[in-house]
Amino acid sequence: MTVTTNASRLVTAGDLTIYTEQLGRGPDVLLIGGLGDTVESWQFQLDGLGDRYRLTAFDNRGAGRTPMPEGPVTVEAMADDAAAVLRGLDIAPAHVAGFSGGSIIAQELALRHPALVRSLVLQSTWPTPDPYFRSWGRFVRWLIEAAPSERAFLEAFFLDIYTPRAHNNGTVAQIIEDVLAFPHKQEPQDLQRFLDAFFDHDTSDRLPQIAVPTLVLAGGLDTTSRPELCRAVAELIPGARFEVMEEESHQPFQEVPDAWNARVDAFWSEVERL
Repeated sequence: MTVTTNASRLVTAGDLTIYTEQLGRGPDVLLIGGLGDTVESWQFQLDGLGDRYRLTAFDNRGAGRTPMPEGPVTVEAMADDAAAVLRGLDIAPAHVAGFSGGSIIAQELALRHPALVRSLVLQSTWPTPDPYFRSWGRFVRWLIEAAPSERAFLEAFFLDIYTPRAHNNGTVAQIIEDVLAFPHKQEPQDLQRFLDAFFDHDTSDRLPQIAVPTLVLAGGLDTTSRPELCRAVAELIPGARFEVMEEESHQPFQEVPDAWNARVDAFWSEVERL
């Protein structure tokens, strides 16, 4: 049976109220955003895949319309939030896609709540940060405090997130305007707490426990979660596929959404036939 929905909804996870949006019809897909990202980061997928899948996206704790609860921020807690979204919306199992920090949450979701996950798409991922990546994380943590304005922070941060092509053709400028206009701002200290959680996390020893079909995607021009880090994840997950989008950077699902959507659609369609 297929279900058609197009609605926002609040899901309760303990004392936390999580903002979610659901759109489309077909097999269930859960979309997990990265550092400080909200439902809006997946707009091209909500627009482009809703005719084939029922897509659920949500704001992570401390991002957008989901508040930051008291206590430490951990990847384990964020994975439990994702599980609460699936259970609260009576979805199980779902194809799960995550990018950057969201891919780390997706890994942990598959490890902590395997019955809720049908497959994984991990974009711009890593098992544990290497020294180069850790240095970049420390730089971003410093940049959050040192940048003279939100615009200045975004202009600097996005140098490592999007391709030179996107900077030169106006795509990044438009993204910055959209972020500046977004009314649900994340507190700088919460963004730093996200960074600390992701860079303190290590799934290297546990990734071999993941038993669902997995597609790992890397951007050939990504200077942060570089292809070799993504490859390390694929090599640790039994049977995982690894592919590099050679001309792309950290977020190809936004820069070349048609190509990205087609690739994950083909993967999910194959899993559906198993």
